[in-house]
Amino acid sequence: MPISGTPSRAELVDHLVRTRIAGDVATPRENNLSHYRKLANGDRHYWLGLEFGDRWRDEQDVLAVMAERVGVNDDAEYRYGQDTIDPELTVDALDRMAARLRKAADGQQRVLFATGHPGGLLDVHRATAAALRAAGCEITVIPEGLQTEEGYVWQLADVAVLEHGASLWHTHSGEPMKAILTALGNSSRPLPDLVVADHGWAGYAGQHGVDSVGYADCNDPALFLAEAEGTVQVVVPLDDHVVSPRHYDPMTAYLLAEAGLS
Repeated sequence: MPISGTPSRAELVDHLVRTRIAGDVATPRENNLSHYRKLANGDRHYWLGLEFGDRWRDEQDVLAVMAERVGVNDDAEYRYGQDTIDPELTVDALDRMAARLRKAADGQQRVLFATGHPGGLLDVHRATAAALRAAGCEITVIPEGLQTEEGYVWQLADVAVLEHGASLWHTHSGEPMKAILTALGNSSRPLPDLVVADHGWAGYAGQHGVDSVGYADCNDPALFLAEAEGTVQVVVPLDDHVVSPRHYDPMTAYLLAEAGLS
């Protein structure tokens, strides 16, 4: 049953495991290792808008970071079967994100929200944007008419998304964030003080000097490598598309309460 109100840390950990947002997640080990290998081999699709150069060329180094920051199995010989996200690491990261949101609220900063995973995380971002707006933050309105090779860059419920064929589009690309930041600069509008996002939206923003926090799954190592390097400030490990988006509601409630925004 869903948790009503704001959960305690222990209640949230239990909820994350029961709904498989963390704990034994749906993403199989072989998929995780395949993505780590492709990133290490220089496949830019898996760089999520970041620039790694010749760093992270050893997939074992990538695995070590993912074990430390996400809680996947650290045994390089474990190649098939179930993999994991440590729910305690998820909540630790939510606490760090809450501190950055509190800073944004205290400074009434400009904040931009975006998601490449609208099927799972759109409402998490929408609720966070509404809370920051109520606290006096300016939610960045993106310029109109933006598009990339994948589709159009729209904004729904204060959250930037990619639209393609009359549908919201799942994307790993940093190009939509590039389109937004470039258009803001070209129109002499200020860039956001903070980006709250996921996938390439978060990676590109952090790479280009904007404070960036976000969410990432255990098969998306790039943002965690960026966090380890200091390019992205906070990354929350979670399964980013569980069976119901309502399963994220207790997590969002906890985040906003810890940030003093509820």
